Amino acid sequence: MNGTRQTQARPPAAARQDTALADRLARSARALQGRPVQEIHAWLQRRREQVDFSVERIAFRDLDGWGWSTESGNLVHRSGRFFSVQGLRAAIGEESDRLSWHQPVLCQPEVGILGILAREIDGVLYFLMQAKMEPGNPGLLQLSPTVQATYSNYTKVHNGANVRYVEYFTDPSRGRVLSDVLQSEHGSWFYRKRNRNMVVEVTEPVPEHEDFRWLTLGQIHQLLGSDNMVNFDARSVLSGLVGPGTTEALHSDMDLLSWLAAQRSVTPNRGMLVALPDLPGWKRDAFSISHEHDRYFRVVAVSVRAGNREVNHWTQPLFEPRSQGVVAFVTRTFGGVPHVLVRARAEAGLLDAELGPTVQCLPANYEHLPAAQRPPFLDLVQSAAPERIRYSALHSEEGGRFLDAVSRYLVVETDESQTPAEEPPGFRWFSHDQLAALTRYSHYVSAQARSLLLCLNTLTP
Repeated sequence: MNGTRQTQARPPAAARQDTALADRLARSARALQGRPVQEIHAWLQRRREQVDFSVERIAFRDLDGWGWSTESGNLVHRSGRFFSVQGLRAAIGEESDRLSWHQPVLCQPEVGILGILAREIDGVLYFLMQAKMEPGNPGLLQLSPTVQATYSNYTKVHNGANVRYVEYFTDPSRGRVLSDVLQSEHGSWFYRKRNRNMVVEVTEPVPEHEDFRWLTLGQIHQLLGSDNMVNFDARSVLSGLVGPGTTEALHSDMDLLSWLAAQRSVTPNRGMLVALPDLPGWKRDAFSISHEHDRYFRVVAVSVRAGNREVNHWTQPLFEPRSQGVVAFVTRTFGGVPHVLVRARAEAGLLDAELGPTVQCLPANYEHLPAAQRPPFLDLVQSAAPERIRYSALHSEEGGRFLDAVSRYLVVETDESQTPAEEPPGFRWFSHDQLAALTRYSHYVSAQARSLLLCLNTLTP
């Protein structure tokens, strides 16, 4: 070897970020060519009429494959899979300032796939969206990801048909990953639930099906202006498509991360699962589990028929809120840069506090309380002048687990007279780009805040 040491050639270094993605997303957001929005509405309505869909409330005793566990009294599936309804003793905060209560909660330890296929067509990114029926959706059919499936679904525990296009996400080497992150879901109703949110770009032709359509971001943004049109899972996945943003903001990134760490340290989640029959303040009859004061939500059972699903008929429990919610960002411009007022929300089903909307609640739960005890900024967003409301639409939450869980999503513009730069406790101003950048990571941006981020993208400067 002549005393020389052989060295292996190093692989070439790769760019840490796809700097071209932001421009490609912006081009797709501007693109409205192809199918007009009216045609998408007509397509969804046509699928509603052509496919047999129905949802009927039933008694718990009529659930097929579900029952009350003889050991715990929890509501479980006979396979031991899918999900269960259990009890939760919630406890948030240190002992001296702890909030505690009891409630039913959905336990679904499996990580599902929420995946959207992307493809460049004539120089513009398109996204393959599905007309999918979920039993809890208002109107049943909404625009959904290419794949929206639990692990039990796509491994066919139910002995149903294959999930279309799932192979692109179980083996993403077939394409190019644009976004991939485990995201939490609704912490008020789920116990530590996560789903894998993915966008995979392909270059090969994809088999077509009548339940799917290729749409640009611009077309999807237009559809977000219609009530109950784009489902929660699609909103969550698309919110994670971000490119490099502006560098200016009221607070530095490090200051905001430090603030969130401090909020998490004083709001530890010390809740624990308990048996469903042991919940004080909750009652059960043949058709529901509900709160003694008929507030918050109730657990009900439904029988479902859907002609285009992997299984055509099934029964299941659903959580049903007792009233309509409000989910809102208050926004303000600092130094020419748009910001939103974010609240650190510690919810019973989350691992830690996450960055949530300025306002997120069921207002009916607070109607009997004086203004000082109502959620901060609730009165401001509900009484906002029309010219201050930049965005307003009704959106439903995850229709596979929640029945008619609808909230008014709002973006309300304010000024220094309504929202000073100095934030109240538990709130911080984030630039749009600062908040969007954190959607690349798990357990930072809450489910509702991700939806609102996508809604913000529909607004013109």
